[in-house]
Amino acid sequence: MLPKISRSLLHRALQSRRLVSTTPSWRSDALFVHRDTPYNNPKIAFEFDTENMKRAQEIISFYPPQYKKAAVIPLLDLGQRQNKGWTSISVMNYVANLLGMPPMRVYEVATFYTMFNREPIGENFVQVCTTTPCMLRGSPEILNTVCDHLGGIKPGQTTSDGKFTVVEVECQGACSNAPMLVVGDDFYEDLTPETTKKILSAFAKGQKPKAGPQSGRRTSENSAGLTSLTTKPYGPGEFCQPEFQ
Repeated sequence: MLPKISRSLLHRALQSRRLVSTTPSWRSDALFVHRDTPYNNPKIAFEFDTENMKRAQEIISFYPPQYKKAAVIPLLDLGQRQNKGWTSISVMNYVANLLGMPPMRVYEVATFYTMFNREPIGENFVQVCTTTPCMLRGSPEILNTVCDHLGGIKPGQTTSDGKFTVVEVECQGACSNAPMLVVGDDFYEDLTPETTKKILSAFAKGQKPKAGPQSGRRTSENSAGLTSLTTKPYGPGEFCQPEFQ
């Protein structure tokens, strides 16, 4: 009898444990699990302000009435922006009611996309890309620089003054300008430890540093200059048949 009970308990334990953990647990678990807290529970009221309600109605109008639930992602984004950068259970319930959707369908969307923050974040949300192209260009050093400059916090944590939250993220689509990080909606690219510190210091002072490449180059242009397509580009209609000119 006892061996049978032991095997049953072991089987349950193996089923319930997380076999793979590649990110800080609070970030991973917060994506899929909701537990009421004093700062995140359905009793906390949320509704769009006048400006955002006007914007929400405009977004909904893009879709046929029978498919207005297709607006769930942009409306969750709008709610997150109004709610200081994170998507609470009240935001999700409000969007569900606005679109006439079962709340569970909205929860499924909000927990699928990592861009919806399920926990409060700092005033400046710093996302450091550590995927392969950025890693090969020195993103581990950039991440360490960010964490050290912000008082030794770790990825997934917020500074004690609430000004910064730092996370690691997957590819942000700016591989030709690696290494890079995102603050809010802005990309800061071609980073070095020195330029990274300058960016963070500017945000700490309430300033907004210029986004884009920090190396001086324009967008993703070759740092060695043009090596092909060096002649003057053809003008509109050149070398076309007369009827197309």
